[in-house]
Amino acid sequence: MANQNDHFIDEVTEDLRRDRLFQMMRRYGWIAGLLLVALVGGAAWREYDRARDTASAQAFGDAILAAQSAGEDAAARAAGLAAVATDNPRQTVLRDILAGNALVEAGDIAAAAQRYDTAATAAGNDVVIRDLAALKSVIAQGPDMDPAARDAALSRLSAPGAPFEMIALELKAVALSGAGRSQDAVTLIRQIQKMNGLSPQMRQRLADHLVTLGADPDPEADSQTAPDPTLAPEVVQPADED
Repeated sequence: MANQNDHFIDEVTEDLRRDRLFQMMRRYGWIAGLLLVALVGGAAWREYDRARDTASAQAFGDAILAAQSAGEDAAARAAGLAAVATDNPRQTVLRDILAGNALVEAGDIAAAAQRYDTAATAAGNDVVIRDLAALKSVIAQGPDMDPAARDAALSRLSAPGAPFEMIALELKAVALSGAGRSQDAVTLIRQIQKMNGLSPQMRQRLADHLVTLGADPDPEADSQTAPDPTLAPEVVQPADED
């Protein structure tokens, strides 16, 4: 008898639990449904967004390749690259750098420098792309660049740990040579020669530069005192002699 009572109580308890579960589902089931719809919708949006980004990148790449393949006229290629539509800042920066390259090839240095400077500004916190564009601007303008602007740019680009530190230091040495400060140029080149990570091409360029300055290309040839770091390598043309 006791077993029958226990069995009856268990059945009643189970029925009560089932009733409570159904009541909770009727009351709160819409929340679960909403969560399910949100999860499915979020997954679908991510897939759509990924597909859209892929399509944008492919369209941008195709347009860039088409513009770069538009004959041997560098000016026409530059115009074609400048006309490529972009969907995000990274594409805009890349387009402007490539257009600047074509303008340099076409001989329009002023327009190229403007493109590079625009790209450097648009790069924002992307240090590598920003410094690459700024470095290209300095190289493109060469000795025709405003001396103060070049000193400021190279000082920032050659800061310790900067992505293109050694190249910027090499350009500083070139600027020193052009300003007639041969001894400071030699001293700076000696410092660069002792830095880690120099490529064989840069080592050769530095050695050739030393030869043109009348110095021994051997990095251990002499020991120079470092130039005062507070002095910028200003490229100031000497005053004309009467």
